Amino acid sequence: MNTSETRSPSGSTLAEAEAFLAKYPDVEAIDIILTDFHGIGRGKMIRRHELASIYKSGRGLPTSIFGQDVTGEDVDDCGLVQTGGGGDGRCWPVPGTLGYLPHTGRGQLLISMYNEDATPHDVDPRNVFLNQVKRANDLGLTPMGAFELEFYLVDRDADAGGLYHPASYAMTKRRSSLRNTMSVDEIDEMSPLFDAVYEGAKHLDLTLETLISEYGPGQYEMTIRYRDLMRAADDVIIAKRLIRTAARRFGMEAVFMPKPFGTEAGSGMHLHLSLADKNGNNLFADQPDGALSPLMLNAIGGIRGTIGDTMLILAPFMNSWRRFASAMYSPASDDWGVENRTVALRVPGTPGKTRHFEHRIAGVDANPYLVAAVTLGAALDGIENKIDPGQPCQDEIGHDKAPNDLPRHWLDAIDRFGASDFNKRTLGARFHTAFTRIKQAEYEHMALKVSAAEWEYYGFCV
Repeated sequence: MNTSETRSPSGSTLAEAEAFLAKYPDVEAIDIILTDFHGIGRGKMIRRHELASIYKSGRGLPTSIFGQDVTGEDVDDCGLVQTGGGGDGRCWPVPGTLGYLPHTGRGQLLISMYNEDATPHDVDPRNVFLNQVKRANDLGLTPMGAFELEFYLVDRDADAGGLYHPASYAMTKRRSSLRNTMSVDEIDEMSPLFDAVYEGAKHLDLTLETLISEYGPGQYEMTIRYRDLMRAADDVIIAKRLIRTAARRFGMEAVFMPKPFGTEAGSGMHLHLSLADKNGNNLFADQPDGALSPLMLNAIGGIRGTIGDTMLILAPFMNSWRRFASAMYSPASDDWGVENRTVALRVPGTPGKTRHFEHRIAGVDANPYLVAAVTLGAALDGIENKIDPGQPCQDEIGHDKAPNDLPRHWLDAIDRFGASDFNKRTLGARFHTAFTRIKQAEYEHMALKVSAAEWEYYGFCV
């Protein structure tokens, strides 16, 4: 590829950069962010004068970024680690994601990786999802959706015992260990932080909506506006970084680990999904007689058949599995139901043209591009093969129900993921192999970590 100005394969245009530079004349630096397998942003901080060149000719980054574990260490046998001189992929801007973070004073831009022939790099998670979006488009379907984000705010420093605690309130510096579920006063006490978050969202084309204090002490949930599903996945990457960077300015940390406190509620990342036709009409809307859409039911049927295979995407880390220790609002199942919050696939009870379903299993630590890829891919399989979802669940999880055929722990999920033809077909062979081996290496590494609890229980008495 010529290093002079080249047509961007991502569809980005130089006009976007020029408009940003004109709007924010005092910005001197921009963070460019490539999302890795784990949903972690990797990239660079560039100077103002370098921004235009990314839109003109892209920017090289090592393809080996996708061969790293969650700590940034190479996993040698994953097939993606560079040998010899190594090599770069060319990264291009994701259109519409160039924005400004007021509390950092810097710009921010999502990028995605392409090969030198301008084809999408096959193991970039965003491109993996893009393949399923294109598949839907070829069927005349436009995926629409939104994610909900649950997270904890904790004090920056651990106590003498190495434990972290829910953060003191930004306004009053008071600390509470109570649940305070849906307390508006708790939100008010934390409002200086959330005011900064909402202000940042205005500059990022990010429409954050409802904020609540969730079920655990120090736990919150933010919803994001429903829109094109690809942009909805981008929104998660942007929102998590916005919340995290704002929290640091208030002396606290935003924690997107799904189970930071063993006895408290876990944090999920619920995906709301529907499909529209070329005119924007919701194809999951109820039938004239009030019956649920057959297309939506087929989509649910396709997803039900793949949840066991995809649990490693939905719960990718060791801590992810702690969230399923209790079924309270964290279903580890393949059930579906109408207005039932204990099932995996929930159809909200509000009838009519806005009908959709909610995939409730993924933890907030999951990569949104990969969650969306396997969910949409399975939904399309269900539609193409007219898969019956079976009868909706009428009971709570664990009551008079046969056990689900799902992995029971992290290692089981790794094995199941690696053996799955659905994952290989949906995510691509090279991505499938690499992700499996990276997770195997991570499991083996974590298996060698001896916890403080093990010393307490077993160290001096067995």
